[in-house]
Amino acid sequence: MRILILGANGQVGWALQRSLAPLGALKACDRREANLEDLDGLRKVVSRHSPDVIVNAAAYTAVDKAESEPEKAKLVNAEAVACLAEEAKRANALLIHYSTDYIFDGMKSSPYIESDRPNPINVYGYTKWQGEEAIRQIACKHMIFRTSWVYALRGDNFIKTMLRLAASRDDLSVVADQIGAPTHADLIADVTALTLQYVLCAKEAEQYKLQGTYHLIAAGETSWNDYARFVLELAEQNGVSLRVKSRDVQRIPSEDYPVPAKRPKNSRLRHDKLECTFNLKMPDWRHHVHRMMTELLDQGEFE
Repeated sequence: MRILILGANGQVGWALQRSLAPLGALKACDRREANLEDLDGLRKVVSRHSPDVIVNAAAYTAVDKAESEPEKAKLVNAEAVACLAEEAKRANALLIHYSTDYIFDGMKSSPYIESDRPNPINVYGYTKWQGEEAIRQIACKHMIFRTSWVYALRGDNFIKTMLRLAASRDDLSVVADQIGAPTHADLIADVTALTLQYVLCAKEAEQYKLQGTYHLIAAGETSWNDYARFVLELAEQNGVSLRVKSRDVQRIPSEDYPVPAKRPKNSRLRHDKLECTFNLKMPDWRHHVHRMMTELLDQGEFE
């Protein structure tokens, strides 16, 4: 089996190279090899590698910048995705694509399920929803995984930012009215591998039933503020010197932290469908945060 990964140097793309390697011949392309802003070039990449599975981990993810670059965000998150869906259909390949909680407006009082009506409130969310719709309309073989609050050891993320700010400032304020589930890129990659293996081992008729949209997030929920407090608490337990203690992180409403793009206050996604379909049990969000903190400490990140 030939697997083509796009977005190889991103957090999810990097993790996918580890998790998918045992499943087949892997070709991982970064932006230099497969630029989603170049649709003709993208088609050539797919044609050249003739994959059985296309895993699109590339996206325009600058949420605030997308407000001033809507056409660029649309090109990468919608038009390029449509291009990949067309190429997947032409090659009879399976397309695995990642979407976001930002396709919802966050007004629902309970966690969102896969069939809830999208209503994005920012450009990024709208273009990601357009990408989803393009896949469904083109009707290639596909699996769409919606995830949220993605982080990884690789690159910048909320955890590293909170630790840096808590070590350098005298006070720290974090939004407390946005709720979701921090989800590690490793978890996304591992679940992708498990579901892909499950699909490949199923009979052809069953494979068709397994296609569709799933919510792939860690279990449990937290606010950005409680997330920050948990990170700082772990740091304190391990002797890290911080000027702002976990208990002193101030709670503020979203309105007190203005940004160009509105964020949904409810980013909770139910993952029952994923667990029941593929016989999985998603770990609590704290599990991978704890693992990442251990890795940071082992690397001497705080010395």
